[in-house]
Amino acid sequence: MHAQVPWRWEALLRLFAGVLTCVLIGSWLGLLGVSYGSPQGVRIRWLALPGLGGLLVALALTWRPWPWEAIRSRLVGFSVSFYLGLGLLSLAHQWIEHSKDDPPGYQQVVLAGLSFQGATLILITKFLREHQIPWHRAFGLNQHPGRAAFMGVAAGTAALLPAWTLQILSGTVLQKFHQETEVQVAVQVLQTTTGWLPQLALAAVAIGLAPVAEEALFRGLLFRTLYQANFRRLAWIGSSLLFAWVHAHVTSFVALVFLSLWLTWLYNRTGNLLAPIVAHAVFNALNFAALQVYQRGWNLP
Repeated sequence: MHAQVPWRWEALLRLFAGVLTCVLIGSWLGLLGVSYGSPQGVRIRWLALPGLGGLLVALALTWRPWPWEAIRSRLVGFSVSFYLGLGLLSLAHQWIEHSKDDPPGYQQVVLAGLSFQGATLILITKFLREHQIPWHRAFGLNQHPGRAAFMGVAAGTAALLPAWTLQILSGTVLQKFHQETEVQVAVQVLQTTTGWLPQLALAAVAIGLAPVAEEALFRGLLFRTLYQANFRRLAWIGSSLLFAWVHAHVTSFVALVFLSLWLTWLYNRTGNLLAPIVAHAVFNALNFAALQVYQRGWNLP
């Protein structure tokens, strides 16, 4: 079903390291925006100089190939720079004073999307260029695209009710064990965002950007690489657990694992990444629309 693609493990390692680094850079930028004008703002800006500097060095180290004879020194250099930025970011978060009851603004959610999914698309494009393989050949995008898109629409719609059910059940179980069931940050932001332009920006990230980047990363690269290396159980379970974990929401974790397994089956069935991309986009769009209806209290015919 899938053509063998010769990914270099060294290049895959640099890709995932680069994605993590970009996520932290986005966190730093978001924190600088939140702290601007606060009493701690000046201290955090000074802390950001070495913090962001370390992460930029780490990102630069992932940009070029790591030859085998230099891989140890490159890993050490990356680790020192990365953990410098991470450690100072953690310290800066302890300094900033903010209320847990106040969700971040839509600008922070959009910035987080650009630093994760946006950076992922850029880094995957660079990764494919290193291997001299275009997107359509790497991910089977030219294999019956009409059929793949149709299956994606059907699969995305079909996943909605089971995912909602699993999330409700997870929330019920957590409450029985006296655990908090907080609403996902992106949902909190959507609930408090009223203007059409911010809503459009949030929709563009959730429906347009996230499905392409996440499917290329988790299905197109991670799952497929492990699967073709004969780590098939790890490919299915590991990629799905990681997909759920990066969304950082306990109540949705089981539902996201289910969604990931469903999207992985769809990709494995069609051999075309377009199918899970469309399914993911439809799933997010339906959730977005349902939240709009619930939040605004619209009267449906």
